[in-house]
Amino acid sequence: MASEAEIRAMRQAIGLAARGLATALPNPVVGCVLLDPDGTVVAQGWHERAGGPHAEVVALRAAGERARGTTAVVTLEPCNHTGRTGPCSEALLAAGVQKVVIAVPDPSDAAAGGAERLRRAGLEVEVGVLADEAERGLEPGEGNEVWLTAVRKQRPFVTWKFAATLDGRVAAQDGTSQWITSVEARSDVHRLRAQVDTMLVGVGTVLADDPLLTVRDAEGNPLEHQPLRVVADTHNRTPANARIRGDDAPTWIATGEEVGTSVGTDADAAGDGGGRLGLDLHALMRALYARERRHVLLEGGPRMAGAMVEAGLVDRVVAYLAPALLGAGPNAMLDAGITTIADVWRLDLVDVRQVGNDVRVLARPRTR
Repeated sequence: MASEAEIRAMRQAIGLAARGLATALPNPVVGCVLLDPDGTVVAQGWHERAGGPHAEVVALRAAGERARGTTAVVTLEPCNHTGRTGPCSEALLAAGVQKVVIAVPDPSDAAAGGAERLRRAGLEVEVGVLADEAERGLEPGEGNEVWLTAVRKQRPFVTWKFAATLDGRVAAQDGTSQWITSVEARSDVHRLRAQVDTMLVGVGTVLADDPLLTVRDAEGNPLEHQPLRVVADTHNRTPANARIRGDDAPTWIATGEEVGTSVGTDADAAGDGGGRLGLDLHALMRALYARERRHVLLEGGPRMAGAMVEAGLVDRVVAYLAPALLGAGPNAMLDAGITTIADVWRLDLVDVRQVGNDVRVLARPRTR
């Protein structure tokens, strides 16, 4: 059983891990705290960016010789392979750590096995301490859920974001939608965008709105980190002069010829009916995973959202609800294959908070 000091240290490590949310992808967010035999913190670290030192190595470097005889409290099982950096299991052994307390086992084939390697070397190893908190985060959406889900499912984690009125409208009857929500809500969206490595829309949204789809700061300046912009465009209809084709951020126009097609809702239709041959969304997700993309922010319109929901490809919903009513206009989701109340898509509330004059709802789909 983990001691009280180890449990406190694990919560500290979970908080440290969250500091890498906007920079660590395609790697996991990981935090590490080193404790001396009395339970006093010796050093700490977190994984800041892919290619940079892992959390354990950062903490060990900070501790120096003081690392010998410590307990390493880490949110994810130390890796046991050489990738961009060396195996953390060997670094812990070389530093003379005596015990390792782990929250979540590493589900990846390449990196798993660190706990067993440490046990074989004679270290005491405990796994599963505050595992749920490490996966979900101390604050909603700030854990390692994105990376863990992506590795387990072999596809990117998908967050569907939309802004709507209280009666569920994402635009007025004439198609205008700027702006339904407040400045504060829009700023929060950019914070969310900064934590993903991919943004996805259908070509219908490109044709209707010509979005730039970049991440900007509070002053409207583009950030250095820009996610990959992906357009689901079965029939290659994205205009040559569309803003999304500019050099503001990397872009992939994913066509049916390149990705493949499937019979079902046409996710990239511009409001002209579903049930046609459309882009194979599962193949698209597999292709993105192969490109080391781990977190997709779904920014598409109602039809794209419906197609992703019907395909079972939405892992989290972030809805910004404005205290306003339109009475007519498109809903947030269309054609999701739901025809009866028995098939309603139910979600569990994770977090509800006020952002400006709007309400942000964070929800997680139940298993269907």
